[in-house]
Amino acid sequence: MSSTDVSTATPTALPELGDMRLEVLVLPVSDVDRAKAFYVDTLGWRLDADFPGADGFRIVQTTPPGSACSVSFGNDLTAAAPGSMQELNLVVRDIEATRAELIRRGVEVSEIFHDAGGIFHHAGTKDRVPGLADNRGTYGSFASFSDPDGNGWTLQEITTRLPGR
Repeated sequence: MSSTDVSTATPTALPELGDMRLEVLVLPVSDVDRAKAFYVDTLGWRLDADFPGADGFRIVQTTPPGSACSVSFGNDLTAAAPGSMQELNLVVRDIEATRAELIRRGVEVSEIFHDAGGIFHHAGTKDRVPGLADNRGTYGSFASFSDPDGNGWTLQEITTRLPGR
């Protein structure tokens, strides 16, 4: 399938009436090819599409492994400033292994941390405590990294889901 041919795409079930699925996040980037190289080549995310359009319009869509939500970026997609998206969460099963893999791929990742209050991490680096959450509690351990523009991602370790999730 070429990057502009969606006629052979595999259909997926539509949302049920009343459902609202988060399917795509749009990231502001300054250099589409650099962002594509980071997300696809460095992080290893799946390249779903790279659609050029008239007058320099372009959309690239990638999807993190195991995610139902994709990430799009390109030219003329958003008025937001490159690097302005922060605290985008990626859930992982093993934060130590994921962090090690990202470092192996050349990504600059923070040390693992947990929040002093034990609920959820604060914005920026406020109340970060070095190391895994006490007893390695689910939802409690984090690490962070940024793309080349400074859009900020946070890894969150979840080993057991809360009821109803």
